[in-house]
Amino acid sequence: MASEREVRARLQRAGQEHLLRFCAELPPGPRAALLAELGALEPEALREHCRRAAAACAHPPGPPPDLAARLRPLPPECVGSASRCDPEMRRLWEEEGFRQISLNKVAVLLLAGGQGTRLGVTYPKGMYQVGLPSGKTLYQLQAERIRRVEQLAGQRHGTRCNVPWYIMTSEFTLGPTAKFFREHDFFHLDPSNVIMFEQHMLPAVTFDGKAMLEQKDKVAMAPDGNGGLYCALADHQILEDMERRGVEFVHVYCVDNILVRLADPVFIGFCVLRGADCGAKVVEKAYPEEPVGVVCQVDGVPQVVEYSEISPETAQLRGSDGSLLYGLGNICNHFFTRDFLRMVSSEFEPLLKPHVAVKKVPYVDEEGNPVKPIKPNGIKMEKFVFDVFRFAKSFVAFEVSREEEFSPLKNAASAARDNPATTRRALLRQHYHWALQAGACFLDAGGARLPELPSLPGNREPPAICEISPLVSYSGEGLEPYLQGREFRSPLILDENQASALQL
Repeated sequence: MASEREVRARLQRAGQEHLLRFCAELPPGPRAALLAELGALEPEALREHCRRAAAACAHPPGPPPDLAARLRPLPPECVGSASRCDPEMRRLWEEEGFRQISLNKVAVLLLAGGQGTRLGVTYPKGMYQVGLPSGKTLYQLQAERIRRVEQLAGQRHGTRCNVPWYIMTSEFTLGPTAKFFREHDFFHLDPSNVIMFEQHMLPAVTFDGKAMLEQKDKVAMAPDGNGGLYCALADHQILEDMERRGVEFVHVYCVDNILVRLADPVFIGFCVLRGADCGAKVVEKAYPEEPVGVVCQVDGVPQVVEYSEISPETAQLRGSDGSLLYGLGNICNHFFTRDFLRMVSSEFEPLLKPHVAVKKVPYVDEEGNPVKPIKPNGIKMEKFVFDVFRFAKSFVAFEVSREEEFSPLKNAASAARDNPATTRRALLRQHYHWALQAGACFLDAGGARLPELPSLPGNREPPAICEISPLVSYSGEGLEPYLQGREFRSPLILDENQASALQL
């Protein structure tokens, strides 16, 4: 371990010697931990990181002045749709996806390094229960969808197949996530097929370019964004592990979407049959000003443009069919070939531009007192997973229904949207619709039949509570043997045991 003198010299070169201002008063253990943490930081990289953070934060927000002239929608030949396609074509996409899964060529990769700060919890977001009747967490729902898609692919092709689950964590989420999975027996997945790894951490920086101390003996660190994936893949030899397993196609997604379809065979098949090396699921923007990134072209190459960078006039533009010209909303749900990920990790990662996130960062003041700020006081620099789209040789976008596939959990219950209530409602509304389509009828407490409401506004609770385990149905398929022509009182929780009883 480097000595205090060596660490101080390195910090002087970085212009960050203030990080040692409490070192002399620390007991031996905490002092050693601080020196070890600071000794791992490269002086030149630290100096440049802090300089870039302050400079980027000082840059005026808003769209670049020439962006509108460089912006174009994606060409129609690069866009597919799950709902507006020929049913036979959709069947072919799904069959190809299941075929690749049955050959053990598909993996899923979860981006789970972020903290649940906005949600108001101190543990990883995947461990959160949104209040489903079953009490399932996001992690459990996702694990069960993997098990179901493996089962479906195996049944179709007469094989036993595995979909490896790679989980990118951070310093904050690795320990709790690993412990949670062990306590729940990996949700009955093979532990050897659940691979956790850590992304990089970067110091939080003040507005004047100084790295921050969270405690007297600890630097305020933050994950380097979901775009830190590409460095982490190289650091932990994840691509080599994929190659050993025969994985060729990777479905990458964010932890917070309660409706995410892991290893979605329709999406996988669409991308494979199009010969894509990179793809993105998208949803139609709900309204022009919706705060969601837009998948489009800039200077002729695919890119996600943040909503804050698009002028109101450009956001309002519509095509000849009346739809928004820039209406493909990014939902952090991506397809990559392993070869593309290798190319990005080995060649293009240094070209990714960090983005500024101004946050409330706990710190210690000049007297060493801990402070929890009430307004943003620091800068976290993050890279975005989608910033690699421009390197693709064959990029495609695949539009899906928001009601079927996208309801993110981002905020605490007090927020107006993307909170536990809205995500719970989205899942229960989806399952209620699946049950109606399968022929189920619901009764009220007095035994009277409830009206069937196949179309519900987004903010309305379904008339009956129905939760269907992913182990019973992945996307609404195969429910007729259990539900058709039957009457149920709310709530209906259709798990494996209930399904077996109904089938007898």
